[in-house]
Amino acid sequence: MKNLEQQGEAARRAARVMMTASTGQKNEALAGMAQALLDGCADILAANREDLEAARQGGMSEAMLDRLALSEKRVQDMAEGIRQVQALPDPVGEIVEGSVRPNGLQVQKVRVPLGVIGMIYEARPNVTSDAAALCLKAGNVVILRGGKEAIRSNTAIVSALSRGLEKAGLPAECVQLVGDTSRESATAMMRMSGVLDVLIPRGGAGLIKSVVENSRVPVIETGVGNCHIFVDETADLKQATDIVFNAKTSRPSVCNAAETLLVHEAIAQQALPQIAARLAEKNVELRGCPRSCEILSQAVPAVESDWKDEFLDYILAVRVVRDLDEALAHIARYSTGHSEAIVTRDYENAMRFTREVDSAAVYVNASTRFTDGGELGLGAEIGISTQKLHARGPMGVLTLTSTKHVILGNGQIR
Repeated sequence: MKNLEQQGEAARRAARVMMTASTGQKNEALAGMAQALLDGCADILAANREDLEAARQGGMSEAMLDRLALSEKRVQDMAEGIRQVQALPDPVGEIVEGSVRPNGLQVQKVRVPLGVIGMIYEARPNVTSDAAALCLKAGNVVILRGGKEAIRSNTAIVSALSRGLEKAGLPAECVQLVGDTSRESATAMMRMSGVLDVLIPRGGAGLIKSVVENSRVPVIETGVGNCHIFVDETADLKQATDIVFNAKTSRPSVCNAAETLLVHEAIAQQALPQIAARLAEKNVELRGCPRSCEILSQAVPAVESDWKDEFLDYILAVRVVRDLDEALAHIARYSTGHSEAIVTRDYENAMRFTREVDSAAVYVNASTRFTDGGELGLGAEIGISTQKLHARGPMGVLTLTSTKHVILGNGQIR
């Protein structure tokens, strides 16, 4: 296996090939990658079983085991995700804007690949195929460094993807996996300026903070998801209950799962028992403010960290608020800028919520679980950006490109 320096050199060579790869070549490669996942499904699942067994022995929680686990259906979904990316328009070469200057120069802003993308991520092996497909469609090369929990699964996935690439005549080095999952390998990637054009961390708060603070490579920050749902006094309680239940329990280990529930005091006495009874079906632990604990005997008192934390588990912080103003103030203080939702039948409150909440995705009467590239029509995503420069929200193909100016003249001099 190549060391990281050798992988970087191979990636730069592959990036030159990808700069001129046609849409047809890229789509053929993506089709081959999707089929290779299906053909290699048995090997991928066998590797995943080894990862799961090691993770169980290491004491990983059930919610996190669900993030790690693959099934035949999930592999099929990974292949379908690649095909959805294949079907997207090719952004490379698009003329974003153009003008003719008074001196006759024709100025065009043209979309181009970023180049070599590095990605450091944790636990979820489906991210491996999503990231590879998106980077390839945008004409990029990617070096992937997953977590130790999924190393066997990721190795099997990348092996399959490489076979699909080579059949299409593109370099296998377009998608590479770092075999070393130590902290040293992550640190080394952060220092690969001149090799990596951008570094994308995806995982827990500690990982993202480390990359943002220590990287010498430009970073696109993907976000921790301390997501909120505010149930307004005019909310349809059945709708609110369904939304909270889905946002918290459909897959609690992902970043778009709800972590905090805010309920207007005018309906708290009625709404909280109804919502809590539904959440009890999944044994969700409720950590409440004093008023919430008065209403819900099963709730335990919340501490300050509960309003800040991304639980990634069957735990929900609950607070009764006076009104929309207090809900907005709470979100402004504790949100990580990922996804927030309001459940209301008041149009003005809904519109105010969408104006004043400063997050990458803001919902009215819908679950936060839709903050996902596939759900929002992007085909897939490489992460959810919570920063405001270049990319924000689910990062699809377009966000993995840059632009350059092409100027056409006929002898003009300055």
